[in-house]
Amino acid sequence: MNRMVMCAGALLLSCSGSVLSESAGKTLASTMEVYVFPKNGQESAEQSMHEAACYDWATENTGNDPFSLAKKESADTAQAKADIEQASKTGQGAGAGGAIRGAMVGAVIGEVIDDDASDGAKYGAAAGLISSRRRAKAARAKATNEAENNSAATKNTTAADLANFKKAFSVCLEAKDYMVKY
Repeated sequence: MNRMVMCAGALLLSCSGSVLSESAGKTLASTMEVYVFPKNGQESAEQSMHEAACYDWATENTGNDPFSLAKKESADTAQAKADIEQASKTGQGAGAGGAIRGAMVGAVIGEVIDDDASDGAKYGAAAGLISSRRRAKAARAKATNEAENNSAATKNTTAADLANFKKAFSVCLEAKDYMVKY
């Protein structure tokens, strides 16, 4: 029994050690998908200090922080989904309102033309229903298109801000004798 507990403990420690070493080996640059190679054999501790300094410099000079941009992009995506969902609800109930307005107009016209408001109301209700549904469908399509365009514009802006940050970060590291690609 003791032997099994000791084996399980050793296995657990060896597994957790490999996971820790993998996550501990990830540098600041690699989390942003920027690949950095030390040209002059700089040690990893020195490289980490340079990356941190360049991160601060790039953040200050571009006004962008990639981790804040990631949070902003997540919030923008959620907002875009909500906007598109709201746009899909545009014009709901328009058919009933159109039918009522059409019936009222048709009743008046039917009464004036042949003293039969009921036939005019039937035709007016049908015409009002069809017309209102068409307008609601067009309004829904327009609102959805606008929401999708706004979402795309926001994503493009975020991508441009991130690219600008990576350029500044790379320039700083290259000045410190690293080869950088992103």
